[in-house]
Amino acid sequence: MNNYEQQPRQTINTEVGLNGFMTKMFGWMGLSVLVSAVTAFLMATQFSGALQNLNGGMVILPIVVWFILPFVISGQSMKRPTVAFVGLMVYAVVTGAVFSIYTLMYNNSSIAGAFVSSAAVFLTMAAIGVTTKRDLTKIGTQASAALIGLIVAMIINIFLQSSLIALIFSFVAVIIFAVLTAWDTQRMKKMYLKYGDQVSTTGLAVNGALQLYLDFVNLFLQLLQIFGLFGGRD
Repeated sequence: MNNYEQQPRQTINTEVGLNGFMTKMFGWMGLSVLVSAVTAFLMATQFSGALQNLNGGMVILPIVVWFILPFVISGQSMKRPTVAFVGLMVYAVVTGAVFSIYTLMYNNSSIAGAFVSSAAVFLTMAAIGVTTKRDLTKIGTQASAALIGLIVAMIINIFLQSSLIALIFSFVAVIIFAVLTAWDTQRMKKMYLKYGDQVSTTGLAVNGALQLYLDFVNLFLQLLQIFGLFGGRD
């Protein structure tokens, strides 16, 4: 009798815990996007003169920090979840500051179109990652491998300066990061179900929020290039 009662209760507790974890992860990811958007807006409107007078040295430091911080946050997420969360917010601010430079390159309609489109793609693929019964590990691994090859090809195209190739690469990148969004969502769900009672769920949520935030940022960057080409630049 007790066995029959215990199993449904355990299932309910697991579902409640999972829902709480996913809500926290997506909430922090959404907060990061909001912080970046507000930072970029303030930089573009309140410090537009400073942006136009930026030199190479002033740009290099934020970009270096932008690339290094994700590794620091990921490394600290399980050891010091609070520190990792603060790091995530700092990273969101730095990202917003870096993105404010794009307001000098693209018009408002291109930026708005890219943001709305990236949000739509992200939400769709995240929903697929949460609800699908299919194991996305194989396709996620293939997308990660394809991303490495694409990065190499993009570096080569810096020297070729081909706008057509750059456009094709942007479309390919959108597909890759869309797949990675679904995979990362499913992967974090599986990690919670497997290790949620053994590790800090807060740290796991911070780590997941970071991964999803990076997926969204890269979706936005690639779509911005596409919209910029078709919608015009400043």
